[in-house]
Amino acid sequence: MRDKESLEDVQEMTAAEMTVYEAVAALNVDKRPATAAKVAAMTDLGDDVVRRCLGTLSAGGRLVPKGDTYALGAHDWGLEY
Repeated sequence: MRDKESLEDVQEMTAAEMTVYEAVAALNVDKRPATAAKVAAMTDLGDDVVRRCLGTLSAGGRLVPKGDTYALGAHDWGLEY
């Protein structure tokens, strides 16, 4: 697993992490809960890949786990969905 500093730069995210992050963002913008199952269904990524990405993104502060859902962590750039 990469350290938190390396995850602070969006360019350090893998393609799968970016896909998972964008799915969580889209669900959050629509005020829908972002669960691992919904993210997997939206992205066509396997459950294991999604869970690994959610864990890495949470450890890096990009996502905040809230029970079995995920919300966006602090960021300094806008989202347009």
